[in-house]
Formats: sequence, C-alpha cells, structure tokens
Amino acid sequence: MILAVFLLSYSTVGCLSNSEENSGIEMVVNYDSTNGTIVETYIDGELESISNIILDFDFSKTISEYQLVNFGIDPNDGRSPIVVAPDSSQTVSVEFSEHGIYYLEAFTIDKMGARENLTIIVRIELNIEWNEDTTNEPNSLEIDSIPKNGGLYPSMIIIDSDVENPELIENVGGGREVEITWRLFDEADDACLIRPTTVDEGEIANWKVHHRITNEVHDLRISYDSGQDYIDIDHSISILYEEVESPPNP
Repeated sequence: MILAVFLLSYSTVGCLSNSEENSGIEMVVNYDSTNGTIVETYIDGELESISNIILDFDFSKTISEYQLVNFGIDPNDGRSPIVVAPDSSQTVSVEFSEHGIYYLEAFTIDKMGARENLTIIVRIELNIEWNEDTTNEPNSLEIDSIPKNGGLYPSMIIIDSDVENPELIENVGGGREVEITWRLFDEADDACLIRPTTVDEGEIANWKVHHRITNEVHDLRISYDSGQDYIDIDHSISILYEEVESPPNP
C-alpha cells in the first residue's frame, strides 16, 4: 500500500510539472519563402532603384487555451519587433533592405502573458546591376559585403563585368581598339585582383571572377589605359550566402 501511494504521488508530480512547462499555445507559422535577393540598379554611377525583399509569416493556424493578444517577429538586427494584434491581422510582414543571414524569432503571446517562440532562419542576398555608357573615365563601384545585422559573412562575391567598345557609324576610317584594366581593391587600397585586356571596336570583353574574401569592403575600378573611343560598361555583382535558411513551410 505504501509503495502504491508513493508511485501515485510521483506520477502526479510529473503531470503537474509537464502542465507548468506547457504554455497552452500551439504555435504554427506558415511561410512560402525564407530567402530573397535585393536588387540595386545604378545608371552612370547614380543609384536608380532598390528592390527590397518582403517576406510574410502567417500565424492563422496558431491555437491557444487563452485568448491570443500578440503575434510578432523579432528580426534580431537592431530593429524593434514587428507586432500585430490577432483581431486585426494574422500575418506579420518583414521587409529586408540589407543582405545577410537573419535569425528571426517568431513569437505568440496570450492574455495570461504566456509566450511561445520559434526561430526561423532567412537568407537575403544582394545583386548590383551597374550600367555606364559612353565614358572614358569610368566610376568606381563600391562592393560592401559586410552584413549590417552582424551575422555570418557571405560565402562569395561574384563579379561579372562587360566592357564594350561600340562600333560607331561616324568612324569612317574605322574605330580603334581600347586598352583597359579591371582592378578589385581591398580596404587597404591594394589591388587584390587585376585583369588587363584590349577591346577591339564592336567587341565586348568580359571579366568574371568568384571572390571569397568577403569580410571587408572592396572597390571595383576600370582604368582606361589607352584609346580614343568611348566605352560602355555593365557590371553585375552578386553577394551570396550559404544556403542555411529554414525550409519553406507553406
């Protein structure tokens, strides 16, 4: 009899402990995507447009023993949490204007103050599209691969650059070749990558490189070494991260 009472008491204590650990909230967050690419467009060295990323997180399937008072997402990047009241919206939208790996904290709070949390990892990359026409004094392009949220550094910078020496109708006697040099400078203003080339009239020269030193700011510069013709420049810069994001949960 004493043994039976002891076992019953032990079992009861375990149930109470489990009940105390359970917030009474069953949080479900649905999202179609956890990655995106910001696009910056430059024309003749001037910023023309920025296309930020907005991701939506749906809390509508969350249930609770008590009335829910808040759904929210903490971006953990220095911004304040984004909070909505369930009676006005069940979707939390988060806008990203900077590249990086983000560890979002999704949370739900009920009227008793109980809170449930869920970590969602998001990968935001950056693509820079740069166009500069009819120049013999190309502008430099800053490549800032340092994440502003203090998170993981990118895995790679991809530079894909075209320089065209357009064929000009007014060049009756024929155009001329131009000589240029691509250089990628680091923060110490040392050229860590160099590629000289000659571009004949009507031709396009390309330089594509994968650069894995991503913990500092770089400058991409093209020097116009010799020639008389104007050139057109198209840069496409990609700042990429390892694919560590949470899988979609639609």
